[in-house]
Amino acid sequence: MAIIEQRLEQLGIVLPPPPQPRFTYIPANRTGNLLYLSGQDARDANGVLIYEGKVGSDLTIEQGQECARQVIVNCLAVLQGYLGDLDRVVKVVKMLGFVNSAPGFGDQPYVMNGASDLLVEVFGENGRHSRSAIGTSDLPFHTPVEIELIVEIRD
Repeated sequence: MAIIEQRLEQLGIVLPPPPQPRFTYIPANRTGNLLYLSGQDARDANGVLIYEGKVGSDLTIEQGQECARQVIVNCLAVLQGYLGDLDRVVKVVKMLGFVNSAPGFGDQPYVMNGASDLLVEVFGENGRHSRSAIGTSDLPFHTPVEIELIVEIRD
């Protein structure tokens, strides 16, 4: 069993099938040894958003963190679908996180820790990444969190 697959099993994470795009884009785009993932949202394995709305009014920071964690599970599913083996990930380079935020809400970094922490749990030190945590007035389908990743991969 692959190392990352074992970590996921230890964490009790079962990756869903990779989400299929509903619009005109591709979920992953490779250039050289970098793989850019399109934004993913907080859907469960059945394709249903685990929460909807704005963090800071409709949802707590903890619920936002739960969403961010689910988004990373979906990103891992995209990676698995593209690479076939998550052990091909050399390093998570950059995470760009968007938080659907209530007016005046400024704790986006705390929300994004739900995603960052899971990446470190899964990939160890190779999961540490640079990051942006951006508050926005709304996101598609009213998802609370959307995340894009850039990862370095090996052949």
